[in-house]
Amino acid sequence: QKDDAQRLLEGFNSDEKGHSLTRSRAESYTSKEEMVSEEDESPLNSNVTAFALKAKVIYPINQKFRPLADGSSNPSLHENPKQAALPNQVMETSPSGSLGSLSQGDKEDCSSSTTILSSASDDRFQARTFLKVTCFPEVLTCESFDVKLCLCSLLLKDLMLLDTELRREKHAIFMQVLKIYLTDFYHKKKITDDLFKKILLTQENDFEELQKQLDSRLQNIEMSGAHNSEYQTLEDLERKEREYSEHIIDNMEAFWKQADKAQQFLLDQSKCSRAKASKITAELTERMIAVEGLLSESQDLRAMDIQERLFNWEFMVKAVDSLKSYIPEECKCRLNTVSNILDHLTVKNNLSVRQKEELLTDLHKAFWDQLAHFSNEYAQQSKDLILKHLECRAKKREELKHRQKAEQGSLLNKTFQTEELHDFLKAYQELLEKHRQIQWNLEEEEDWESAEAVTDLYKELHSKASHTLEELVKELFLQTLPHVSGLSVRECELLKEEWQENLVPELQKWDTYCQRRWKLFQEQLLQEKELWLKEYALSAVIQKHLSETQEKMIQGVVSRVGGLSDESVNYILQKHKLLLCSVLRRITLRSLGMATLARMRMSRKKGLLQELREQHVLQKSSSHCHDEDQWQLLKAVESHILEEEEKLEEETQQTHLEFHQQLVNEIQEALHFLQQHMEQVIGQTLLRHARQEAAEKNSDDEPDFKERLVETAVESVYGTHNNINRLVQNYYQQLGKITESHEAKKLQQLKSLQAERSERSRLKKKQENEQALKEQLNKGLLDISSAVHQRMVLQQKKIWAQFELQQQIRLESLKQKILGLHRLQTELENQLQEAEQDFVTELAALARVPLAMKKQLSKRSKPTG
Repeated sequence: QKDDAQRLLEGFNSDEKGHSLTRSRAESYTSKEEMVSEEDESPLNSNVTAFALKAKVIYPINQKFRPLADGSSNPSLHENPKQAALPNQVMETSPSGSLGSLSQGDKEDCSSSTTILSSASDDRFQARTFLKVTCFPEVLTCESFDVKLCLCSLLLKDLMLLDTELRREKHAIFMQVLKIYLTDFYHKKKITDDLFKKILLTQENDFEELQKQLDSRLQNIEMSGAHNSEYQTLEDLERKEREYSEHIIDNMEAFWKQADKAQQFLLDQSKCSRAKASKITAELTERMIAVEGLLSESQDLRAMDIQERLFNWEFMVKAVDSLKSYIPEECKCRLNTVSNILDHLTVKNNLSVRQKEELLTDLHKAFWDQLAHFSNEYAQQSKDLILKHLECRAKKREELKHRQKAEQGSLLNKTFQTEELHDFLKAYQELLEKHRQIQWNLEEEEDWESAEAVTDLYKELHSKASHTLEELVKELFLQTLPHVSGLSVRECELLKEEWQENLVPELQKWDTYCQRRWKLFQEQLLQEKELWLKEYALSAVIQKHLSETQEKMIQGVVSRVGGLSDESVNYILQKHKLLLCSVLRRITLRSLGMATLARMRMSRKKGLLQELREQHVLQKSSSHCHDEDQWQLLKAVESHILEEEEKLEEETQQTHLEFHQQLVNEIQEALHFLQQHMEQVIGQTLLRHARQEAAEKNSDDEPDFKERLVETAVESVYGTHNNINRLVQNYYQQLGKITESHEAKKLQQLKSLQAERSERSRLKKKQENEQALKEQLNKGLLDISSAVHQRMVLQQKKIWAQFELQQQIRLESLKQKILGLHRLQTELENQLQEAEQDFVTELAALARVPLAMKKQLSKRSKPTG
């Protein structure tokens, strides 16, 4: 009967003093649920308890009635009713308890589970819904299990807003730069007032349409899969982030095309010279490169601020969550001390077992009702408080938004000259940074105010609840106990004072527990900061690698094209640098988003393992004296933690690898767009270069002279049919000889180049064979354990070196071939021109046409350009 009464306090009693853990329990310590639950509950050493545990007789802490000492029981207590899962719940053990229950959850048999990181629940966790929040204060009212996911989703939302702000800023700057050049053309009378307004309106409409298309696509992403607008799943969030990135890359490509189109339209309408157009194009590209550099710096700084704010959020949420757990623990401590005093009275026969059970049952029910009332009142008042703060927050933001928009409009409406472009960019960037900092400070201040308001509310309600609990215990000792036990009022007052004295060390023990747990949380936060620093370092390495690779690639392409002027080559390189900066900036933001998603995917397992680690450390430091069984249990738990840490590290690496592969695919897609756009840029540059050369070659009056010569020869009486036919046949025969000679020289040139390439390949193969022999000699010196890995690395390097050398030989051969063919082509053109000149001279002599006519026509004509 005593044990049966003691079982009533299982949900409250977390103290293990005076008890020892058995070795068999240490051997069966194979799941996280058993670890946490068995550390939190007192071992029961009676046959009745053992039978109850084997039979799974469960007495829920929120059960209003329970079996009495005579053995009668409520049939419903033999069942294990589980509440229906809410939309934001999963049928798994949550790492943190709620205010709605004093117990640590149902203590079920978990012997079938061998690991806390069961992969069977991964899919369920991916599909698990959590609350969709729009700002930090809303997180303060979430369930503790959802907090990590909610905070990370806010981080992703902030990164998306940052990306949107910077993209719109770039579009606004580009439009302003175009407006400055248009104004300059207008002042120089190169375009009319109507044309000026028409061009500006057309470009503004085109860019607005581009933004509307993107907004529409993003809205479709947000609406897709939204079965419940209040909740979201991690799987949906990953899909939305992936589709968002795809649309942003598409929009980036569309913006490049629209920018080039607007630039070309501006130059065409202004009818400026080719040299002036090239200068303006180079200046625009240079300015936009500077803009991309400023945007990249701003993005890096703001992204680090966003990440730092996430840690501040976790700090505030943890502080509020620690306060939430104080009332349930206080209830446990008060009930434990009351139970100990009533047990002592039962031993002294001042109370019967039945009387003690009735007193504990009534007190338990009163405590439970008070705790439920406290929980409901806190939940309702905290939500009302947050709603009130959000209303004030929205008003402040709206006022700030209008004020900042007016300041930006005032700056954009000012008139700048082309020489003042740098001053405009600097002033506009400083203004936007100032606005962002003001908004950032306002948000941080509002977040702290919300957290402080919720904390003050909790302290106020906690003070009321603690006073009520005090009054309940006082009523038990001073009113109920004297009538039941027959003790005098003075004796009951002494018992109450004894209860108060015993309660102090219990509360101090809980305070010590909270301090140790807080220290462990701070250590975990520092570890997460170090992981984020590694993510930033990895992102920087990726950027550097891509930048160097792309720069080397475009240099190779330009060198292969050849024949372009230094001005055209510089434009191609600058254009590629501009587009690459835009791509790298997007990739950086995407990599941070993927790191956040990876963290969210592993948050559940990390949370469970962290709580297990906390329980182990606190249990280990709770007492300096352990018997052999306790030491064996602690060692078993420690080895289990190490094993789970290894598994978690392996799964974390696998998750990061999965996201890294996805990032590589998106990088390839973005670089594919970059390559396509650069192909168009290079093609247009080559086309302009070819047109310029053709215009220079055709600037003389050779066609006019030939037409006059033909007309004169037809009308001339000196040239007969036979004479002219003989001249034409001789000319065709000479052309045939020139062509045959050219083909023979071309064939000889190709054979010579093929022989040189074969000789290079033969010499290279000979060098490779010699190198292979050296490697075989060195293989025997390698350690057996590292031989395989080193051979693989050497083989990879060898293959890559062979590939690069073959590419170099092939490229050198192509260059020699092009130079040789170009030389033969020039020689052919010269010979054909000489043959044509001889034919024209003979025909002119036959028709009695003076060659001085050609010079006179040339003097009278103007170059066509």
